[in-house]
Amino acid sequence: MSLTLATTTPGEPEIFASLQGEGASIGRPCAFVRLSRCNLACTWCDTAYTWRFEGDNRPHRDDRAFERKANQLVLDEADVAARIMALGQDRLVVTGGEPLLQGAALARMIALLDGVSVEVETNGTVAPHPDLDPLVSQYNVSPKLKHSGNPTDSALIPERLADWASKPQAWFKFVIAEPEDLAEVLALQARHAIPGARIMLMPEGTASDVIRARARWLAPLALEHGLRFTDRLHIHLYGDTRGT
Repeated sequence: MSLTLATTTPGEPEIFASLQGEGASIGRPCAFVRLSRCNLACTWCDTAYTWRFEGDNRPHRDDRAFERKANQLVLDEADVAARIMALGQDRLVVTGGEPLLQGAALARMIALLDGVSVEVETNGTVAPHPDLDPLVSQYNVSPKLKHSGNPTDSALIPERLADWASKPQAWFKFVIAEPEDLAEVLALQARHAIPGARIMLMPEGTASDVIRARARWLAPLALEHGLRFTDRLHIHLYGDTRGT
């Protein structure tokens, strides 16, 4: 029984402790595990090393392909759980890639953890495995808007969005690159009855100056529409680096 993980360097799984950088838990000390593989391909993805391997021609703005062997690692579920417990944190963030693609294995791994609450990052297109769902205290659902470059019928699945909106433990985090993107968010909110109190707007960017520039016009829009704003704290603290 195993999980497929991303790596920090060849042979080293991306399992680490840091402050949560975005969303409802921003600033909270957590353990992190980054899983590999994704069913979507955002053109601005800052973790393309989890999916854009050599031979994958899905578009990305950096147009870089990663060698699979150096960037992907398979570990026993018990090994992953032991490494997470050794970090001494009481909260785990499972990120990716798209973690819910490995829902059954993820559920088995989380069941081995003791005294750890779990939040899962997801693009919102995959239903949580029934064994996993009761083990998760928070979902950070990030539906991908048109500027992500994904086909709408693949990225915004109506029944999935409606299901997430009905889950009280699901927070919605929308990546915003231009002010015009907000119209898509408001349309999705209305169409799927997403509570405004659980919608967070986050500036797209992998550099502090870009994030701050976008925050200057995004924060007032969040205030105007009664939505939350979230920064990208890890970028300001550590830059666009793995294991942070």
